[in-house]
Amino acid sequence: MWWFGGPGYLLGLAISLVTLWAIKWDWSWFGLEEAKWIASIVPAIGYTMIIILLNDFLIEPLTEILTNEPVDLSNFDGMRGNLQNLLIMLAIMWVMAAFGEEFFYRGYVMKRLAILFGNNNSSWILAVFISSILFGLTHGYQGISGMITTGIVGLILALAFYRNRSNLAVGILTHGIYDTYGVLLIYFEKELVLKNIMIEIYQTIIN
Repeated sequence: MWWFGGPGYLLGLAISLVTLWAIKWDWSWFGLEEAKWIASIVPAIGYTMIIILLNDFLIEPLTEILTNEPVDLSNFDGMRGNLQNLLIMLAIMWVMAAFGEEFFYRGYVMKRLAILFGNNNSSWILAVFISSILFGLTHGYQGISGMITTGIVGLILALAFYRNRSNLAVGILTHGIYDTYGVLLIYFEKELVLKNIMIEIYQTIIN
């Protein structure tokens, strides 16, 4: 994942899907044995708010100040003000990011690591951090600040799965809602407004 980034994730997703086929579509293997989609919407919105408040408003601006490098979102420039590209991105995002990344990083990697390390609370906590680091590394195209802040987002998503080990739907919906919020900000070219306010506040405190 460090060397290949996105293609590394796609290979991992392919392996997890082949595994799902090999175990005769046993969704419980990936934490979806008690998927409650409607009931998971409210907690997903709660986790999304935590990510926005903790990561977007507090950690990301501070990270950009400390690294002197903004999160690189240039890969999404084609979506700015372009409704067609926005709709295409939303569709891809919900399938490949919300479902695909949660299915692989949390349902496959995190759960397998937790079981491998002993399937107790300590092993699950260790798996939370390892899977979050891997999640951050695969977002290297966003620069060092992007990897750090994406790792933080991954940490919150991993904690959501830790608390809902048989209901990965919470993480999938959280991921989808948060990414929808993010791409809408990019579409309207408003993703820097609140961040710049926080950066000014931090710089005032530091100075």
